[in-house]
Amino acid sequence: MLELEYLTDKSGQLKAVVIPIELWKQLLLEDDASVEELSEALEDYCLSKAMDEAKETPLLSREEALAYLERV
Repeated sequence: MLELEYLTDKSGQLKAVVIPIELWKQLLLEDDASVEELSEALEDYCLSKAMDEAKETPLLSREEALAYLERV
């Protein structure tokens, strides 16, 4: 599985995202892809990955969901 890595500074602020070369090649369908096309492809990849991870996450009961929302 290809994983994105997040780089932070000493104070924990996000500074960069590292994209594995294999994923980069998948996202760049054309050698001259625009920044907008790359951004959209990366967003699609991340949303798809999040949806796949959500399928593996157990569902909360109504009470558990409300308790969670009260904590955050």
